[in-house]
Amino acid sequence: MDIKTLYDANINNITIAKNAFDRLYSAFGQHVESWQHEVADRLANSHWTGTASDHAQARIRFLGTELQSAKQELDLIGKALAKAAEQFALAQAHLVYALDDAKTAKLTVAPDGGITWDKEPTSPNFAGTGAETTAIAISNRITAALNEAAHADQEISARLNHLATNASNGTGLDAAAVAKDVAAETAREQIPPAGTDPNSVKKWWDGLTESEQQKFLHEHPDQVGNLDGVPAVARDQANRLNLAQARTDLQKQLDDLDKSEPPATVGTPYGVARNPEHIAWQAQHDVVQDKLKGLKAIQDRLDKPVTAQDPQPFLLKLDAAAPGGRAILALNNPDTADHVATFVPGTESRLGGVDGTMDKSKEMYRSAIQASPGSKVSTIAYVNYTAPQSARPSFTQPVPDAAYEGYAKDAEQNLYDFQSGLRATHQGAPSHNTIIGHSYGSTVVGYTMRDKGLPVDSVVFAGSPGVGVDKAGDLNVDLGKGTKMDPSKVYAVLGGDDSITDWTPDPFAPGNYNPAGDDYRLRFGRDPMNPAFGAQHLPSQNTDHDHYWNARTPSWKAFGQVIAGEPVA
Repeated sequence: MDIKTLYDANINNITIAKNAFDRLYSAFGQHVESWQHEVADRLANSHWTGTASDHAQARIRFLGTELQSAKQELDLIGKALAKAAEQFALAQAHLVYALDDAKTAKLTVAPDGGITWDKEPTSPNFAGTGAETTAIAISNRITAALNEAAHADQEISARLNHLATNASNGTGLDAAAVAKDVAAETAREQIPPAGTDPNSVKKWWDGLTESEQQKFLHEHPDQVGNLDGVPAVARDQANRLNLAQARTDLQKQLDDLDKSEPPATVGTPYGVARNPEHIAWQAQHDVVQDKLKGLKAIQDRLDKPVTAQDPQPFLLKLDAAAPGGRAILALNNPDTADHVATFVPGTESRLGGVDGTMDKSKEMYRSAIQASPGSKVSTIAYVNYTAPQSARPSFTQPVPDAAYEGYAKDAEQNLYDFQSGLRATHQGAPSHNTIIGHSYGSTVVGYTMRDKGLPVDSVVFAGSPGVGVDKAGDLNVDLGKGTKMDPSKVYAVLGGDDSITDWTPDPFAPGNYNPAGDDYRLRFGRDPMNPAFGAQHLPSQNTDHDHYWNARTPSWKAFGQVIAGEPVA
């Protein structure tokens, strides 16, 4: 597709053809109805019986099916032409606007798309000091318009060629074949449901023209933005719309709550007591405030100027309505990165605390680019499961949330789908993918690898209470194919001041009263730091449970080396 072809295209001719097929479809439909009434129904209601009658009526019914199939194929042709007119008109409009803006900016666009301008400040046609930046932007818009038209041309041509072939070889009269054509057309108009295999989602997305993609993005951002298998750029675009709407919705909830605050206390026969209604109101108020805090942190991160140390963020998921809230934010585009790392946080992670998770993700990005200068790195803050919110026993909660494995098991499918989606949407050679689980997040990662497999190249367990398996080699990369994780790519780190192993032992394991024993077992399996587990140990010095990511510490440096696929020094 070139500039002149798209600029000069008479889109109205496609509309004329579409209208002609619509008239043909209508006339053919009337013919089918007339035939059904005058032939099929009359024959069916006749008194003709016998073998010849049976054969004739079977043939009539078969012919009726063929006529209905042909009618459906005609309808599909009209729809394809309507879609073609819509897609080409939109691409043409994008090109015309870009060329008009170039003219206004005193830029000259050549037929091949090259852009020149007058650089003499004294000339009346001087394009200004920012001409180069403007030219680059307009050139990108022209290229995008041409690509949009070329994609539409390929998709529409393939559909029309398929329907033409059906018409010429008789396939268009076969009910089963036509049903497949109708199903394919219907599938284009429907967003795959949540949980659809990411590879199937990617195939669906790639089959859409750009304007179809944009239509789904703007009309259903909540579905597209959270669908694994949709490329990162599109998910980010959709989720930025979701973010704006979520902030509006939550602020309205907060305003409504402020207007309906019940009395803090109530009178009882025994004196004044706290009002149960106020306790419930306060809990709801705190949740909404906390989520708003998280959304603001995300917005601030998205608004931050892009620099070498603060790369472009991509909002890959946002679901403020989920318990605790959900968000996934990447630094740099994972679809084009050489190295991709996903960080899964642990206990107390939620939307309201997403800023801390994003900070850790940023530190790992900085460490990885230091370990491999010049590489394209993307690190991902993954706040996408309902995490336990209490870690240590207390008087009111002697068994904390983090003692239960249910949170990890419930998180498995989402983590598996997300990691599979990263593979499905990646461009070019496969990236080197790492997953890092901290605290209870390591349990989530381990359980998912055990039960479903994760398509990753390396895994790090930091401050872990156990990962569901007793040996690093029991972790799965692809459970369906029986592919196990290479133990040399399984890493564990435990700081000298991290006391997690002191308060997460397996109470039923013999010898656990002696942490120095040969087989010290934690709440969710053998300690990954135990030599019998078989993981590679990362340096940490005296780091406590929450500070493995302090800049320039041994663990900070080691994380970057693992992410970049470099030897840990």
